[in-house]
Amino acid sequence: MAWFGKVVGGTFGFMLGGPLGAVLGAAIGHQFDRGLGENWAFPRLEPSHHQRVQMAFFTAVFSVMGHLAKADGQVTEAEIALARQVMDRMGLSHTMRESAIRLFRQGKSADFPLDEVLDQFRRETNGHAPLLRLFLEVLLQAAYADGSLHPAEERLLFYICHRLGISRLELQALRAFMEAQLRFSQAYSHYRHTSSTRQPPPHRPTPSLADAYAVLGVSSQASDAEVTRAYRRLISKHHPDKLVAQGLSEEMVKLATEKTQKIRKAYEVIQAHRQRRKA
Repeated sequence: MAWFGKVVGGTFGFMLGGPLGAVLGAAIGHQFDRGLGENWAFPRLEPSHHQRVQMAFFTAVFSVMGHLAKADGQVTEAEIALARQVMDRMGLSHTMRESAIRLFRQGKSADFPLDEVLDQFRRETNGHAPLLRLFLEVLLQAAYADGSLHPAEERLLFYICHRLGISRLELQALRAFMEAQLRFSQAYSHYRHTSSTRQPPPHRPTPSLADAYAVLGVSSQASDAEVTRAYRRLISKHHPDKLVAQGLSEEMVKLATEKTQKIRKAYEVIQAHRQRRKA
């Protein structure tokens, strides 16, 4: 992230301000005290809009993820592993990972200011739907890290949506989309791996055609034109370039890029099935 490594510890709080600034300043300041900072220097200018969005997203996503992980009373190894997987997928540097871990831990504390953090996050991102949707998708993945959605996690997710101005129907639709996407992605990854290693077919799940349709949000009875329109609409809706234009950092955009790849895979599976049916 361009803003990271340019300012000293608690100065982040001054630059961003509010509860998000306090949470981020504490995480970075802790590292600076330990001598982990890289290329630190005092800032000369106020952060740009894009830098503020990047700071807000980075702070909110890892701290609220920690808060959500604690919602059911305990933080499982799977949830911790998921948080680290997100860091790996983003390609965070050592210093940034240290900060993300500190943010995750702060989110677990009893005095974490969830309401204030969410309110400021919504303001900093100007309520842009693609940014809020990506934020919610990361939280949903974290909630499903242990294989199921605990009632306490579900209640907290509904509350987070309410605070961010996202309807319950939109969350339910996104949840169904995420569940289908996860099933499809897991089956597709396993299918590719076992195909390359030539393991026996009986133990090799194939990507579900039903899940592929669910990823695109269309019925198996949809026409070819309807399937294509749904695919193009989703690609346009989740295109990383739109998130970059709204200020998201290169690291965060990697998560959105993964999603467009899964959408393309689902479309390819459907197209291949329909071509075989026509042959």
